[in-house]
Amino acid sequence: MKELRITAGTAKGRRLKAVAVSERSPLRPTASKVREAVFNIAGPGICGARLLDLYAGTGAVGFEALSRGAGFVVFVEINPVRVELIKKTGMELGFLTHMKVYRMQAFEYLKKACEHGDTFDFIFIDPSYQSGEVMKVLPLIAEGGILKDGGMVMVEHFSKGMLPESVGSLRQKKRYIYGDTALTTFK
Repeated sequence: MKELRITAGTAKGRRLKAVAVSERSPLRPTASKVREAVFNIAGPGICGARLLDLYAGTGAVGFEALSRGAGFVVFVEINPVRVELIKKTGMELGFLTHMKVYRMQAFEYLKKACEHGDTFDFIFIDPSYQSGEVMKVLPLIAEGGILKDGGMVMVEHFSKGMLPESVGSLRQKKRYIYGDTALTTFK
């Protein structure tokens, strides 16, 4: 079990547990320097924002957002062990009233969110680097109306992999490199 810490905000320094449930389901938590970069890129707009954390894993990005003043975070994770850990961590950090956790595939959640008219200011996508999931979910986000006007989509991916300049109505804005990790933003 790995331990991570929240880097800023009301829960700064608090520990998060990370569980790799099997070799087939490895866990690659977003490194603290990359999490800090996520919020430096997002800027002050995170305060009060509705955030969607797809492929949430440990929930580190969503919890970091809540610690920094996000209004509400939806965590989407398929692994039941990780879902329970996210719920437990939310309770321990006192964030339960500002979060919801869904145990389902990201694509299925997005279809449901589109049907219900759910919208978000910030969408963070961090699937397994080799999964091909990014290109399954970006088109649905682009055409589903779930990103609020002025909102941002951020994808964490392998730095040697390139994402398209545009996907539907989404346009790539910038790409940031941190070792083997890239953060690519779309608006």
